[in-house]
Amino acid sequence: MYMYGYDPTMLIVLPGIIIALIAQIRISSAFSRYSKVASKNGWTASAMARDMLERGGMGDVQVERVSGSLSDHYDPRSRILFLSDSVFGSTSIAALGVAAHEVGHAFQHCEQYAPLSARSFMVPAANIGSHAAVPLFILGMLLSAPWLMWIGIAVFTLAVVFYLVTLPVEFNASSRALLALEQGGYLDYIENRDASKVLKAAAWTYIASALTAVLQLLRLLALAGGGRRRD
Repeated sequence: MYMYGYDPTMLIVLPGIIIALIAQIRISSAFSRYSKVASKNGWTASAMARDMLERGGMGDVQVERVSGSLSDHYDPRSRILFLSDSVFGSTSIAALGVAAHEVGHAFQHCEQYAPLSARSFMVPAANIGSHAAVPLFILGMLLSAPWLMWIGIAVFTLAVVFYLVTLPVEFNASSRALLALEQGGYLDYIENRDASKVLKAAAWTYIASALTAVLQLLRLLALAGGGRRRD
């Protein structure tokens, strides 16, 4: 039921939106705080990443700079580890934590870590689900075509599964990062604990994304169910 343009089903996704905002504040705060704290051993993030990769038998993986803030990522297709401007040449605890996390993804790729392989396989379907699902659903509502609404829901479900599969991938990469930081002697115990705070804050952004996607799916189901009852 809609009153004065108000959609009550928005209350379903509200918790996800709130948690997403809190998560974004947490990661921004943690990265800002620990990006100002230089590591004692003085490794730059790029040098440390190269050293980690060589120790792990992945010396052929390139480490390159990419523009943007927190745009760090590992590209398994080109086997290039990209570090953002704020991370690449930094010696901060935050930068080393972020770089180590991306190295963790490189190790996952090398070991053919199953959740990472599954996530990579799902990327095309997830992109379609993210962009096409809602337009299909709305079109179905406008045309009073329930079958089209359910196609939209089915397509969006692919995106939801992608977000859920992303969780173990990111958690595992962070676990690998913290272990590599400690074993390699790049950070001491206290610094490693602080790097963990940055990575845990980042993890909440993935949790928030997955939760928001699940709640959005529930909202679409509620809207579809309401439309069926009205019919």
